[in-house]
Amino acid sequence: MIREVDFFNRRDFLKTVGVGGLATMFPWLQSCTKEVVASVSGEKVSIGIIGTGSRGMYHLDNLLNIPQGEVVALCDNYDPHLQQAIALYPKAKAYTDYREMLDNKDVQAVLIATPLNEHEQMAVDALSAGKHVFCEKAIALTLQGCRNVYDTYKQSDRVLYIGQQRLFDPKYIRAMEMIHNGLIGTITNMRAYWYRNNDWRRPVPSPELERKINWRLYRASSAGLCTELAAHQLQVGDWALGMHPESVSGFGDLIYWKDGREVYDSISLVYHYPNGVKMSYESVISNKFLGLEEMIMGDKGTMELEKGKYYFEEATPAPGILQLINQIEHKVFDNASFAGPSWVPETASINKGYYVVDNATSISGASSVGAVGDGSIELLTGFCNSAITGVKNEHLVNEAYYSSILALLGLQAMEEQRIIQFPKEFDI
Repeated sequence: MIREVDFFNRRDFLKTVGVGGLATMFPWLQSCTKEVVASVSGEKVSIGIIGTGSRGMYHLDNLLNIPQGEVVALCDNYDPHLQQAIALYPKAKAYTDYREMLDNKDVQAVLIATPLNEHEQMAVDALSAGKHVFCEKAIALTLQGCRNVYDTYKQSDRVLYIGQQRLFDPKYIRAMEMIHNGLIGTITNMRAYWYRNNDWRRPVPSPELERKINWRLYRASSAGLCTELAAHQLQVGDWALGMHPESVSGFGDLIYWKDGREVYDSISLVYHYPNGVKMSYESVISNKFLGLEEMIMGDKGTMELEKGKYYFEEATPAPGILQLINQIEHKVFDNASFAGPSWVPETASINKGYYVVDNATSISGASSVGAVGDGSIELLTGFCNSAITGVKNEHLVNEAYYSSILALLGLQAMEEQRIIQFPKEFDI
């Protein structure tokens, strides 16, 4: 269900995160502490955008509202996309070759929003050119490509961010804080899914542009549902458990959209963690009834992170649970403006659940371009802050790296029809 919400002062949230509390529990938020925000006030980082299609334009729109970021360059080798970006930023210098943009000394940072098969080379080249880099997920199309980007980053003194916006979504942050404080008890199972009902195609003005515009549908440029959708959600399982899966198995098929595409339109995966907990993942694009969700299940309750809602195993929570909720609320969120007024969940006569924040935002999942309140603007603001301070966000890179690796291992498990163990050489 799509809910009408306001922005509930989300940028104020970035100003109120202290060095303790949330930033200690979730270290990637260090770039958003009130201390960092104060230190970068009045400063700007000069940004070049590589890829001005739908996702690139989404970021360009957000940058209009981020005072720390100044767009000075635009690059795309597809002119209609480049022209729409120029219309939004007419003073920015335009390029059709990203390597020429990297030669521009005025560009301090780049944002890469291109087809997946281009991420690796562009990110490596940008880091090697001394630019701070924001790259959309997944990091690369191959396991080795992910490692190449990671190793280049580690050898550089530049900042790297990957587009894992859930890590910066106040709804997810609050839900995870509750999970880590024992609200739903011991985690025993996890389930994530993303269902749509559309062909995932975009209009093509001329046949020779098919693979350029619909790159998501072809294996040379895409890993399909694994990297485009699952990469967002697999990270949530690691976040909840604080560990990574040791193996994955699954099935992938092309069962409905038989139109020349080369990627699966139906996938089912099971990730097995060292403690025995399993995370199932499903995605199809021929039925949208369930939408999208990540469910963390414990012996005392269940958290639905996309809805921002939790349920107790017993309809009426015990007084000790209510006390825990109140302690979490007052200890961590008293000064966070997105938390809304102080609240206590009413005792339920039936198990209808409780929202983790007032005015929780939930999206339909019809598009992954972005939605107001999904954490994207906080993530991009954090990148601008880090680029200005030069302080690396190691925890974010690690979370994003494993998410990309897990997505690609899932694809390998389906293509080879066997259980894939996490390869030790890709552990970091």
